[in-house]
Amino acid sequence: MIQACFSFVLSTIAFVSLGQDYRDYFDGDKLLSTIEAFSADSLEGRETGEPGGLKAQRFIAERFSAAGLLKFDSSFSHSFNYVSAFKRRKITGANLIGWIKGRSDSNKYVVISSHHDHLGMQNGEVYNGADDNASGTCALFSIAEYLKLHRPNCSFIFVAFDAEENGLLGSKHFLRKPPVPLREIVFNLNLDMISRAEKQEIFICGTSHYPEFMPILSSVDSLSAINVVFGHDGSGARGADDWTYSSDHGSFHRKGVPFIYLGVENHADYHQPTDDFENIDKIFYLEAIRVSLRIIERIDKRFSSY
Repeated sequence: MIQACFSFVLSTIAFVSLGQDYRDYFDGDKLLSTIEAFSADSLEGRETGEPGGLKAQRFIAERFSAAGLLKFDSSFSHSFNYVSAFKRRKITGANLIGWIKGRSDSNKYVVISSHHDHLGMQNGEVYNGADDNASGTCALFSIAEYLKLHRPNCSFIFVAFDAEENGLLGSKHFLRKPPVPLREIVFNLNLDMISRAEKQEIFICGTSHYPEFMPILSSVDSLSAINVVFGHDGSGARGADDWTYSSDHGSFHRKGVPFIYLGVENHADYHQPTDDFENIDKIFYLEAIRVSLRIIERIDKRFSSY
């Protein structure tokens, strides 16, 4: 108990000392308040096709609108249908899509993605999915906040995919019917589980497949207060260690779109009803989003340089 209290004090001191740095990038207090709301019991675990999933869609649409993102048509919501073999019925999901037009290379689109769905309610318990993947989805709002103030050269598409937990269905639909020609989508940064790690490690997955990005990303770790590790991809990864198709970036990879996946290794609360806001590491989460922004800046420069 004494050790836990001491750790909490250290975390509080770290938050205060890093507060100004976070304000230079995004509003950290607003972000933490947002993820707390998005992973609350009131959203009923955000299961695709269920009332909680619809609440999540409205939540994201409101945040996209508040961030000043553009729409590709009359709505941020882009629905799709699929048949659930488990539930034996047709289910309607929805991807939430907004975008920022680039300054000089607006015909090149970088997709920043997450998935907003989770496991819903099971046996009377709510699976809130704070880390998986309220963390990635709420990061989209802060990244949009930053890019609206620091307008990129390329255009950026923000997508909160649905039905990832059912087999990456939202991202597969997106790539079958992209809002812009597929050839104009030059890169995908996918964020899935970025708010906690026992070893204070966050992984960049994808450079074994796309080694051309290693030179511009290799310095990210030296600028971060958490450990940025490359791996979980390529010929050296097997089975559960290979994350190439573990989340929505896999759908981009299948279409030949280069990706980077930012995420953490599984923890004790993964896919458990205990994946709650109270169990995320707030300092780690804020720093993970700063890592994301550094990646985004480098990727934007890379694709606007030719």
